[in-house]
Amino acid sequence: MSSDNSFIHNDFLLESDNARLLYHDYVKKLPIIDYHNHLSPKLISENTIFDSITSLWLEGDHYKWRALRTLGISERYITGNASDKEKFIKYMSTVPLMVRNPLYHWTHLELKRYFGISDTISIANAEKIFQETNTMTKTPEFSTLSLLKKMNVERVCTTDDPLDSLKYHKSHSLSGNNILMNPTFRPDKFLLIKAPDFNKYLDVLEEKVDFKIETFENFCEGLEKRIEYFHFNGCRISDHGLQYVPFHEFTELEIENIFKKRRRNESLLPNENEKFQTALLLFLGRTYFKFGWIQQFHLGAMRNNNGRMYNLLGADSGWDSIGQYPIATSLSDFLNELDKNDQLSKTILYNLNPADNAMMASMIGNFNDGSIAGKVQWGSGWWFLDQIDGITNQINTLSNIGIISCFIGMLTDSRSFLSFPRHEYFRRLLCNIFGNDIERGKLPNDISWIGKIVSDISYHNAKKYLVFDDE
Repeated sequence: MSSDNSFIHNDFLLESDNARLLYHDYVKKLPIIDYHNHLSPKLISENTIFDSITSLWLEGDHYKWRALRTLGISERYITGNASDKEKFIKYMSTVPLMVRNPLYHWTHLELKRYFGISDTISIANAEKIFQETNTMTKTPEFSTLSLLKKMNVERVCTTDDPLDSLKYHKSHSLSGNNILMNPTFRPDKFLLIKAPDFNKYLDVLEEKVDFKIETFENFCEGLEKRIEYFHFNGCRISDHGLQYVPFHEFTELEIENIFKKRRRNESLLPNENEKFQTALLLFLGRTYFKFGWIQQFHLGAMRNNNGRMYNLLGADSGWDSIGQYPIATSLSDFLNELDKNDQLSKTILYNLNPADNAMMASMIGNFNDGSIAGKVQWGSGWWFLDQIDGITNQINTLSNIGIISCFIGMLTDSRSFLSFPRHEYFRRLLCNIFGNDIERGKLPNDISWIGKIVSDISYHNAKKYLVFDDE
């Protein structure tokens, strides 16, 4: 056992000797490949130093915002006009009330890993922690690239609009920095054909590709041009945030008529919306295959539930929850449609509703065709599920129904530069599961072999799965 007496000690979450051996000898020092996050490419490229601990740690973190609201904290101390010091102290003074929520663990982990502060957070030491961390934040050791280096981050894949110029990715690639950054193609706005700003968004696409987009064929040509542009600038991954993957039979003539109808600002019937989305996703899927990309689907979020607060604060400010959608049949039909002509690229599927866990773990086996190990992946516990039970259940379900040794592991899915201890959190839980299985006689006491499995899941599988030109 560790002699570290702080709450987050060396053997945190490691319940057996074998778990401790697996983590410390095989996993702890491995680099991090964070293949899906929402970090700002601008802040990375410019190696930004934040002006306060509050702007670094609390701004944009809707996990923390939701917790504060639940605890009865006024919006003034969350997104309002309270000072940075007031906001930080208000958050830290409420952390003790977050016990058994992952934020309680994450906040302590982040405090220790980035700032070397082992204190258990309380109302009594909130101001002292503010003074210490706020002073440190303003130094070059806490610039964005320094923070990534501190966590041994090898590569980050940001999430980017198809119309983005990627100028920050370009400048970063020329900087010679050994922390690599790649864009991810996220075309969600193009799928939302019924959205009020859909046509305005297409008008910007016209400017980007320098030709008129009057037909669905033009639209697809324009999107392929953007995919080609992203590919040239290092992109090898797409991502889609959907309630579910739609699948509705259609004809090419129907899709052309639907597209032209919407370009005329006419309203669509419900089935026309799904037909359009099906056609567009199939086109995108085939194009990703053509370019050798990975496609990701984050499924099951019910977004912007609180209309009053959404109107005040906008999207991604803490008003989303787990949805209940019929995911299985249409997802299978979609994957099958791509696969039938061998046009299914490497695919990562994420579900937000834990009721879909077993379905997802079994679904991926339908389309793993032996061409590569783990071609179709069930992604790690995401958003509301990246906590102890969510991560543990995902690992156990994948082990029982799929093949855990092919799994490509954890990602942050975060906007915060202090979120990378989530990889440590995942790795500790992973090693604890395997180590405890050895203790109970469920696995052989072959540490070198099991050590290889957990190190593959933590790093090497993702390294092999994600293929970039700079390697």
